Amino acid sequence: MGIQVVNTAQLTCSFGIAPSTLTVLPDNRVQCNNQPAANILDSIPMTNIMSFGMCSSPANPSVAAATAAAQGVLTPMPCVPATSAPWTPGVPSVLIADMAAVDDESTCMCDYGGEISVDSAGQEQVTES
Repeated sequence: MGIQVVNTAQLTCSFGIAPSTLTVLPDNRVQCNNQPAANILDSIPMTNIMSFGMCSSPANPSVAAATAAAQGVLTPMPCVPATSAPWTPGVPSVLIADMAAVDDESTCMCDYGGEISVDSAGQEQVTES
């Protein structure tokens, strides 16, 4: 396992232009360094995973429409994450609220093709060998 991901972790999306911050609600009731720890279900758009500024994925309907209107010139549009699947692979040997923990090696896929990854876990101390 890498480093346990917690509330305030810094995220990036392969089609986003700005970093985002993970929000982990205190529902899990597990703390790491005074922050709620993330599990694989902490992937709800605009609740856990916030906007990455602008999106440049051609699979995003708003980007496709804006690009068509600009006669084929790729036109980024505001990012609204579309994450319908949990973080993978997670850490099944570490359970938080009966679900696998998220470590800094986990990723989450956006329905528009972007890969969301962890740049900074939000803390640096809790690891498992």
